[in-house]
Amino acid sequence: MKLFFDFLPLILFFTTFKVAEGRAEQAASWTSENLGFLVSGGAIGVKEAPILLATIVVIVATLLQIGFLMATRRKVDTMLWVTFGIVTVLGGATVWFHDPTFIKWKPSVLYWAAALAFLISDAVFGKNLVKTALKEHLVMPAVAWRRLNLAWIVFFTLTGFVNIYVAYSYSDSTWASFKVFGITGAMLVFMVVQGFYISRYMKDDVPVPAEPDSR
Repeated sequence: MKLFFDFLPLILFFTTFKVAEGRAEQAASWTSENLGFLVSGGAIGVKEAPILLATIVVIVATLLQIGFLMATRRKVDTMLWVTFGIVTVLGGATVWFHDPTFIKWKPSVLYWAAALAFLISDAVFGKNLVKTALKEHLVMPAVAWRRLNLAWIVFFTLTGFVNIYVAYSYSDSTWASFKVFGITGAMLVFMVVQGFYISRYMKDDVPVPAEPDSR
């Protein structure tokens, strides 16, 4: 259930995009009529309607996630606040300026921010974030913790660059599919490989560091 909750904005983004893409004229008309006040000029074109509408949906969905957690007195993870801030700023720019480039940069900005956090925490503050998350379940030598931390930094960095490559080299539709299936699939493969590496040190079921939201 938690996994579904975490991925719900991403699912809604993709579903909205695909539905609007198949009914672009209706999506443009409905969005211009009901949400035109959110965009410069007040009108949304047929070509841009799917991604603008999907962007609005993901912003609202992320806000509702936070609202639900606060209403039920649950902790709102730092990563969710960061995700909300980035998706609101870049998503808002996409909607206002009719330019999908901003929201396409969102996954990369989020992944690079995560990579930088892992790097600075270790290099400047001497705090290995992977070790902080997993130390109750693993006993590993210092070199193994450093390798694991470096692996996350490299993965986040490369994923951010691959996202930009796809965003600029392919259509909005292809990028939306990559955002949902490509990045998520890469994350799962990376975590499986990581699981094999740390399996010899496991004490019990091991959680994984919270990954940035790719929505």
